[in-house]
Amino acid sequence: MQILIAGASGFLGQHLVPHLREAGHRVTPLVRRPPRPGEVRWDPTAGVLDGTVVAAADAVINLAGAGVGDKRWTGEYKKVLVDSRVDSTQTLARAIAAAPTRPKVLLNASAVGYYGDTGERAVDESSPAGEGFLADLCKVWEAATHPAEDAGTRVALMRTGFPLDRDAGLLKPLYLQFKLFAGGRMGSGRQYLPWISVPDWLAAVTFLLERDLSGPVNLTGPQPVTNAEFSAALARVLHRPNLLPVPGFALRAAVGEFGGEALASQRVLPAVLVREGFSFAHRTVDEALQQAVSSITQ
Repeated sequence: MQILIAGASGFLGQHLVPHLREAGHRVTPLVRRPPRPGEVRWDPTAGVLDGTVVAAADAVINLAGAGVGDKRWTGEYKKVLVDSRVDSTQTLARAIAAAPTRPKVLLNASAVGYYGDTGERAVDESSPAGEGFLADLCKVWEAATHPAEDAGTRVALMRTGFPLDRDAGLLKPLYLQFKLFAGGRMGSGRQYLPWISVPDWLAAVTFLLERDLSGPVNLTGPQPVTNAEFSAALARVLHRPNLLPVPGFALRAAVGEFGGEALASQRVLPAVLVREGFSFAHRTVDEALQQAVSSITQ
């Protein structure tokens, strides 16, 4: 396929581009800076994208958006979080709708934050949206794909959990804490954490490119665990104690509103992937953590 990808320089994009190229696809990253050979410049804030580039693509993958945990959630940064996602998605969806030859599929990033705090209740793609800033963000983010869907392009909404990678995301700070014998659960530890291994996330994206699936798809591991179970698994994998919990009030004091969202419980199940026969390489959190940290535990 000829694949156009937004957000190629991000954590998951840096894994996805070589993965797709190794599979034989031709990948064109969209960039905001002056483009290098093989790249195309766009301006999602202004809604500017060369329509001929979109018309030449078989598929579009959108991973663009500012990092949720990169900064404290001031009113200004919350606007950045929303605008960076909605602007990029609207620009792509409108360009797809206007193209004389439209891409067959748009895979658009979303997040399990859509479901809000589910407590101990298990949710899947048929479950309604929850409450809170992240749930509201996901709703407007997903709605921005409507022009492409209305024009007849297949749209899959990739509601991703926490990809486990030693150098980024949730695992990076936790790895350091446990390595320094300072690891433990966050808050009560009873909240569910929807993880996924990076290899399984990459395989799921390829699966969605090839299968005729549309609508929301949860990209999470098949066995969600509580934060306490996750911490115990990480301690086992790293051969470290699991003794120093981080109280919820301390996390909120350190990072503000994001701390409250980070303590939410999300027992999210990948029902669509399971129903369609997707094969997980890492079915348990122990397997996923071992894969993520194996090269640095020697």
